Amino acid sequence: MKKFKVLSSILVMFLAFFILTGYTDKDRKGSNNTIKVTYTLKQGKKTVATKNTTLKKNDKVITGLKKNWKVEEAKGFITSIDGRKENQKKSIYWTYTVNGKKVNKLANQQTLKNNDKVQFTLDKAE
Repeated sequence: MKKFKVLSSILVMFLAFFILTGYTDKDRKGSNNTIKVTYTLKQGKKTVATKNTTLKKNDKVITGLKKNWKVEEAKGFITSIDGRKENQKKSIYWTYTVNGKKVNKLANQQTLKNNDKVQFTLDKAE
C-alpha cells in the first residue's frame, strides 16, 4: 500500500510538471509573434521624439508609425507626422531609414524585424 501511494504521488508530480511545461511553451510561442522596434523622429539634425513599440511579426514600418503618432499620407508617401508637415515648395520631405540604411520602399511596403531601429527625418531632399 505504501508503494502505491509513493508511485501515485510521483505520477501526479510528473503529470503536473508536464502540464506546467506545456503552458510555458505555449506562452513562448505567443511571444515569437511580436517584435520590438524603436522609432525616432528627427527634424533636420534635431531629435524630436523616440518611442519603443511592440508590433506583430512582419508588420510594416507604417504600422508602428501610426501606432505612436498621428500620420498623414498621400499615395503611400508620408506627408505629416505629429503635425510636422512636408513643404514641397522648399523641397522638405519625410524620409526614413531602417537600422541606419536608406530604404527604397514606401513605409507601407517595408517589413520590420525584431530590434529594428526606424528613423524618420524631415529635411531638405538631397
